[in-house]
Amino acid sequence: MDYSSNRAVEKEFLLREKYNGVKNSEYETDVLRIENGEPLAYVIGFVPFLDCKIFLDSHPLIPRPETEFWVEAVIKKLKAESWHLKAIKKPLRILDLFAGSGCVGVALLKHLPNTQVDFGELEELHFSTIQKNVRENGIDETRTHILRTDVWDGITNSYDIVCANPPYLSESRLNLIESSVLAYEPKKALFADENGFALIRRLIVGAGAHLNPKGLMYIEHEPEHAEMIQKCAKEHDFGAETKQDQYGVLRYSVLRRG
Repeated sequence: MDYSSNRAVEKEFLLREKYNGVKNSEYETDVLRIENGEPLAYVIGFVPFLDCKIFLDSHPLIPRPETEFWVEAVIKKLKAESWHLKAIKKPLRILDLFAGSGCVGVALLKHLPNTQVDFGELEELHFSTIQKNVRENGIDETRTHILRTDVWDGITNSYDIVCANPPYLSESRLNLIESSVLAYEPKKALFADENGFALIRRLIVGAGAHLNPKGLMYIEHEPEHAEMIQKCAKEHDFGAETKQDQYGVLRYSVLRRG
């Protein structure tokens, strides 16, 4: 990759989006941050995500295009499903677990008016970022609730849809991860034990107590986890289907409670 060319594009985007084309001392300071390897998303302070503006004030995990892809698939499915359209008097209950910035739940709220979303997140420093993203995207805050959770710990409700983007990288693969990701993004949001599978296992094991009949759980993961997810889901009486992202990579699985 030509990093100098990439940096030039980032600087141009920064100048346009954050400084309205006007160079000043703050802009020059931000340019130094980019040149030192800090992700543009943190420097500019937000990312677009499914027609939403997702702020990153507390430096949560930066939303990825792969996540955007499967969340859009969730939105399309729920719009198309007749049981969703019939739920006029009873909004769909959705849980955005490992919420971080809240990008998943905010996008679902934005595109699916007849929903209520709980945001489950372990790190309390991200709560204000989630609240800001709800507010700045014009969403009624009474449709939302933020819960401090460690996977299912702290969750007492049950849901029609659970969307989870847990930490799923293995520390044995550090050499494959971009240096800027390791230097700037929260490691707790990236890595998990058991070669990245530990929190996914806890998700599946505990889901039965929190997923309504015929409910769905979407889990983002590494392609190497697909077979383990199928096996673990079967052991806990879930049907599971693993699907590709926009790059042809096995990126997320959909578990269905019978």
